[in-house]
This record gives sequence, structure tokens and C-alpha cells, in this order.
Amino acid sequence: MKFLDQAKIYIKAGNGGTGSASFRREKFIEYGGPDGGDGGNGGSIVIESDRNLNTLIDFRYAQHFKAQHGSPGSKRNKTGASGKDLVLKVPVGTQIYEEDNNTLIYDFTKNKEKYLVAAGGKGGLGNVRFKSSTNRAPKKKTNGKIGEEFWIWLQLKVIADIGIIGKPNAGKSSLLAALTRAKPKIANYPFTTINPNLGVTYYDGKEVTLADIPGLVEGAHKGVGLGDKFLRHIERCKVLLHLIDITENDLISVYKKIKFELLTYDKNLIKKKEIIFFNKSDLLEEKVIKNKLHEFKKKVKSKYEIISVFSNSDIQKIKKILIKNAN
Repeated sequence: MKFLDQAKIYIKAGNGGTGSASFRREKFIEYGGPDGGDGGNGGSIVIESDRNLNTLIDFRYAQHFKAQHGSPGSKRNKTGASGKDLVLKVPVGTQIYEEDNNTLIYDFTKNKEKYLVAAGGKGGLGNVRFKSSTNRAPKKKTNGKIGEEFWIWLQLKVIADIGIIGKPNAGKSSLLAALTRAKPKIANYPFTTINPNLGVTYYDGKEVTLADIPGLVEGAHKGVGLGDKFLRHIERCKVLLHLIDITENDLISVYKKIKFELLTYDKNLIKKKEIIFFNKSDLLEEKVIKNKLHEFKKKVKSKYEIISVFSNSDIQKIKKILIKNAN
């Protein structure tokens, strides 16, 4: 299934049914009087979150959604049937914005949340409603109200305990695949991950949700690479796992460039709890690793771990660290 994290859709709630202006016509009953019923209410548009969904792809080709209109009233004081509500399902983490794509309407953070986004029109009144002591045979009726209609934006921000960030080819997808049952695309070239991938890992009876965010490069906050499109998904993560390829020539520069992209996009991102993993330790000798990290420790005071995704002995250690930091 393709990943889509943003969609613009048009929604139209149902109109209310017209009231009836009828009069009683029965044999042997004189001066029957008005008996026109009210129109039915129009159906509303309701959006509901569903944890079984992880993309907005359903809204890519179907962009117009209309709820059912209310039926008109009829004789014998019968109210018209109300239109059925239209329920649209979205993933947990979806936000509803007005047409300007800037004004937030609602934010879905839990499963099975419902939000009435467009109210159906109220049904019109039948002439029986206008009967009075001075007007025994009213012909007046009212039309139903028009249902709400407008364009809205749906934006999906992945919700995860830990977001895995870093440069392309740092090993983010490999780490996710080693820790969970997720099957992200893995290859020896940049930007193999073009969509966020989610996975769940378990340790000591506890679970933690991981999100593999597409690789960030310098200028990501301006739209360079893929980072600009997916930086929003990092906002939802409790903890950021900064994965760095230890074979990089300048570890400090790599670390600071990613931190700068986070700061420039949203200053709150660098306030999040951080874990630093130096990956691919199996490619270098221990002495070389020690020398490279000696320089790193001088400039960066954060704690870090040295790992190899391809070393089975490291996997349990990694899980333990993740569970400890996410809970």
C-alpha cells in the first residue's frame, strides 16, 4: 500500500428535507385541517480515527464526499427520513485543517475518536407547525437548511515512541528491520526510505513503537532531499534516536548538521530526549573507533552507544536501551 500523508478533500453535508404543506382529505371528515409533516435532517460528515490505517491513500483519487439529504415531509404529519451520516476513516495521528492548510480544526491522537466536521441541515417545517387559533388552515411550510460544505486538508503525523533519524544510509531501515517485523526497503544507496516506516519491538514484557524517518540532508528544512516533507512526523515522537554511521570522516559535523535541521524546522524538536547510536562498528577496528569518538566526546556531551545492526549480540542491548528511554 502506498503512503500518503496529506490530502485535500471537499465535504458536503446533506441538506434538510422540505416541510410538507398538505391538508387532511378523508371521507366524512370535514375541515380536516393541516397535516403536513416536517422534512428529515440532512446527514452529517463524521471523521473517525482507526489504528488499523497508516496512510491517507484512500483520499488520493476520491476527493469529494457528500452525505445523504433528508427526505421531504409528507401528509398525515409524517416526518421525512433523515439522511445517513457519512463516516470517513483516517489513521490515528491525522489532523484536520481548514482550506488554508494552516488553521487546525481537530487532532486525532487516540483510536476510535470521532469528530463531526460538517453538520447536516435541519429539516424544514410542515404546515401543521403553523396552525394557531387565528390561522386554522396555514399553507406555510419551510425549506430544509443547507448542509455545511467546504474544503479541508487532512495531514498525517506518524505517532511513535521513538523516531529514528540520521543521514541517508546511516542504517535506519536496517535497525528497524532487525528490531521489529517491519520490512522497509534496504539497499546500498541514498534515499532507499522515501516514506516513514513503523515497527514495534518488545523487551522484558514491554513494547515500544519505532518510526524510521527518511534520511535528512543539509537543507532539509528548505525542501532539500526528502526531509522537508517528513520532518513533521518527528514532532509526534517522544524520543529521537540519532543514528550515525561511524565510518563518516567527521562525526561532529554529521551530528551538528542534523541537529541544525531539527532546530531550523521546529526549535521544540531539539528539546526532545535524545539517544545517540554509532552504527557500523563492525567495519572499523576498535582502535580507530576509540580515536574517532575521543574527538566527538570533546565537543558533544551527550551519551552514546556503539553498535552494529548486523551483530546479533547488540540487538538485545539496543532493545533494553530503547525500552528504558521510551518509558
